[in-house]
Amino acid sequence: MRTMWWPCLVLALLSGLETSGFPRSPLRLLGKRSLPEGVVDGIEVYSTKISCKVTSRFAHNVVTTRAVNRADTAKEVSFDVELPKTAFITNFTLTIDGVTYPGNVKEKEVAQKQYEKAVSQGKTAGLVKASGRKLEKFTVSVNVAAGSKVTFELTYEELLKRNKGKYEMYLKVQPKQLVRHFEIDAHIFEPQGISMLDAEASFITNDLLGSALTKSFSGKKGHVSFKPSLDQQRSCPTCTDSLLNGDFTIVYDVNRESPGNVQIVNGYFVHFFAPQGLPVVPKNIVFVIDVSGSMSGRKIQQTREALLKILDDMKEDDYLNFILFSTDVTTWKDHLVQATPANLEEAKTFVKNIHDQSMTNINDGLLKGIEMLNKAREDHTVPERSTSIIIMLTDGDANTGESRPEKIQENVRNAIGGKFPLYNLGFGNNLNYNFLETLALENHGLARRIYEDSDANLQLQGFYEEVANPLLTNVEVEYPENAILDLTRNSYPHFYDGSEIVVAGRLVDRNMDNFKADVKGHGALNDLTFTEEVDMEEMDAALKEQGYIFGDYIERLWAYLTIEQLLEKRKNAKGDEKENITAEALDLSLKYHFVTPLTSMVVTKPEDNEDQTSIADKPGEVAIAETTTMSFLTTQQSSQSPYYYVDGDPHFIIQVPGKNDSICFNIDEKPGTVLRLIQDPVTGITVTGQIIGDKRSNASSRTGKTYFGKLGITNAWMDFRVEVTTEKIILGTGAELSTFSWLDTVTVTQTGLSVTINRKKNMVVSFGDGISFVIILHQVWKKHPVHQDFLGFYVVDNHRMSAQTHGLLGQFFQPFDFKVFGIRPGSDPTKPDATMVVKNHRLTVTRGSQKDYRKDASVGTKVICWFVHNNGEGLIDGVHTDYIVPSLF
Repeated sequence: MRTMWWPCLVLALLSGLETSGFPRSPLRLLGKRSLPEGVVDGIEVYSTKISCKVTSRFAHNVVTTRAVNRADTAKEVSFDVELPKTAFITNFTLTIDGVTYPGNVKEKEVAQKQYEKAVSQGKTAGLVKASGRKLEKFTVSVNVAAGSKVTFELTYEELLKRNKGKYEMYLKVQPKQLVRHFEIDAHIFEPQGISMLDAEASFITNDLLGSALTKSFSGKKGHVSFKPSLDQQRSCPTCTDSLLNGDFTIVYDVNRESPGNVQIVNGYFVHFFAPQGLPVVPKNIVFVIDVSGSMSGRKIQQTREALLKILDDMKEDDYLNFILFSTDVTTWKDHLVQATPANLEEAKTFVKNIHDQSMTNINDGLLKGIEMLNKAREDHTVPERSTSIIIMLTDGDANTGESRPEKIQENVRNAIGGKFPLYNLGFGNNLNYNFLETLALENHGLARRIYEDSDANLQLQGFYEEVANPLLTNVEVEYPENAILDLTRNSYPHFYDGSEIVVAGRLVDRNMDNFKADVKGHGALNDLTFTEEVDMEEMDAALKEQGYIFGDYIERLWAYLTIEQLLEKRKNAKGDEKENITAEALDLSLKYHFVTPLTSMVVTKPEDNEDQTSIADKPGEVAIAETTTMSFLTTQQSSQSPYYYVDGDPHFIIQVPGKNDSICFNIDEKPGTVLRLIQDPVTGITVTGQIIGDKRSNASSRTGKTYFGKLGITNAWMDFRVEVTTEKIILGTGAELSTFSWLDTVTVTQTGLSVTINRKKNMVVSFGDGISFVIILHQVWKKHPVHQDFLGFYVVDNHRMSAQTHGLLGQFFQPFDFKVFGIRPGSDPTKPDATMVVKNHRLTVTRGSQKDYRKDASVGTKVICWFVHNNGEGLIDGVHTDYIVPSLF
């Protein structure tokens, strides 16, 4: 039921640190030497080919890029491919001057240990992982010697899922420079026969597209080729930059002369089932809508717009109701009502008047909706041959009534009792998506994230359209007893029009003469059984015409589908069951060389005469975006904006809003102490830091210099955290962890979140527009007898943090005033003392200076400030020990 976006790839090949997409003149870079067209910063990408082979919905894709360094010095070349979240990487090779460096799939823990060992030896490149709405980006970079050639080749596989009556391949093309030989070549083979095939590009006019694009299909085969010439790639007739920057889509569907189709190859089978022409089963649907205060503004407006459109699409045989929850629960009607024209008009009036209120009582809202559906069935007030569905939309976590996730899950599971599915729509990122997903999966449904964007109402409508037309309920797919092994899921609560059920398995007897499959389900008018019989001799004859297709595709399709379903089951499993599921999915992932959440691909490549290790991981909901430099982010801050940071020994510096002056103070604590720097209960953001000493310090001593050696940033509503040390950065989204080193240059993004690491310099963590932190890495000589590496923490934007924010830094985000007078000589002639009145305290302060290291981590910029003694006593609320916490998280 998931919307199918199938990108063969999103391709971006970057030369050096070029990220703007506006290539510089090769002549300006390399003097007057004549160079081939398309050379950017000395690098010519002379060939890029995306080869896609689809056999019975199973896609095998190979992305190959070839480049040569035409500069006089070594250059860094980066290879980026964006692929669908639902795809599994299966292979990667890097070839330099004829020497090939392959990727190896290993168990994640084994790969992580290999990576961390390389980190400790200073031999790593970035972990290559991440995701966006629908895509993940694979990135690897390598230094290429002058005159040398490099070839990157990435392979990944995916089962295409039918959505709204078609399979869609979504390719995002972005080479960033002219490529002499650029080609997308897609071959499709469908034994049922292809009924339609089309392709289009968003970045090129139809006139130019027509001569670069060819598409054809006949019988069982289809072909799409896109080969733009250099002139067709130009953004203008005389330009040297590329217009290939956008979406390339291929859509197709197959003939459906019979409702099902079974294919058998080498002892494995796949069974596709998608009947047509059946009457729609009436549905009883309850919409459970979050109207808490956080839904205010555009969210509630887009929800109203989507619900009004959904009401336009309701069928008169359907029954419906609306339940709104905030602190309390409100219903439109006290029972389900039929979708008659009069009732729909009344419903629209109700929807138009939906407005946000206060808290989030998910438990009571869901239980009310479930009770209403159960009662309608028990009282026979809905059609006997109808099906029930509950759809919940929320943008936050439960914070009133029953708010314990485990208890809500238990209550909902017991109330539904397996009778109908629950679909959860999570609006935005300030929520526990793992909880919503677990809750839905436990009740035969699914969860979908609705991204906060201008098209959020269309996302809501799109989901409803997927479930609007159930054709069958309680679908069971049956095979001969004792004839099948290792069967994938074969029971479904609904079959929706425009979708497809796919079941795969292994035959006990590979030499059987015939194969029979029965699909049973309840239709709108009666119970139905669809039978599919396969003559094995005819099947063998048909296979002979598949010469150009990879022969083990059904076995790999079965493995892909099995792993995908095991990973979904694993989300709700506990104890021994979870361990067994994990072991089975891991074994299959390793056997078939799939990069899944349980495995990683280790890539070892040459770098400065040594091997360098990278890991390709399967991420959660995080995305690697194009590299963003620190200079851009810091220049967005006005020089007049207040700043708050802690750096050095550890020196806290506060530039007071409305004052052209700063206050500073130190915190003297023993190494190992963790301090709370920021805590905001409204945004869910917390920042903590752990103190380290110099190499001669011991854990019980406060003598000597101390610094921050470890920082932790969490966002409770996004279920996100980042741990930063002087050696590595660990990002966590839900249960998924991603590890990077300070040798990486990479940006991880998702809606409402961006984390940028700038190699050996700094990193930026931003939560949407209005909350941004910078962490500076200070590196010292490794053999220094006293000093060691440490971190600085800077708040460069805090205007979206709430008035409830506190912490050693956070308490100063709200305006406060101070006065300084009585300036007099101090114990140090160069640093005068004065009297400061602040927060009703009269303090002796000393004029001094600190450093702001955002622009230059080694030199810094001098900041003049008034120093408050005794751990900030009188300036900070309470005493500094009030801010000590037991751990980073």
